[in-house]
Amino acid sequence: MKFLRNDPALKQRRRELRRNQTEAEKVLWAHLRSKQFYGMKFFRQYSIGPYILDFYCPTIKLAVEVDGGQHNQCERKEYDAVRSEYLKAKGIEVIRFWDNEVLLDMESVLSALGLKVTPLHPPLI
Repeated sequence: MKFLRNDPALKQRRRELRRNQTEAEKVLWAHLRSKQFYGMKFFRQYSIGPYILDFYCPTIKLAVEVDGGQHNQCERKEYDAVRSEYLKAKGIEVIRFWDNEVLLDMESVLSALGLKVTPLHPPLI
């Protein structure tokens, strides 16, 4: 693959995914957008190689995935494992949350994300 990041061949699909976000993605994006979260820049529907990530912070190479129930199916778990290994090989850490975690316990989700960010970047005052 020629493009490692944001392959133009995936541009239309990324746009579709941004327009048709899940409710959980909308709620999390409200906390990550515009450098609100520890001053870190996150992107929505950012592609790395053949994969489109829900959210990505290039500064700390962190992919954030918000998964629905379909990710609990055996074949989907295998796909996600292969995808995570690919990203890991590129130096990108993947953190996953279930939709219901984001919708019902945002504080815990933001706390877990904060642990990934704060060792490198103390909170902005």
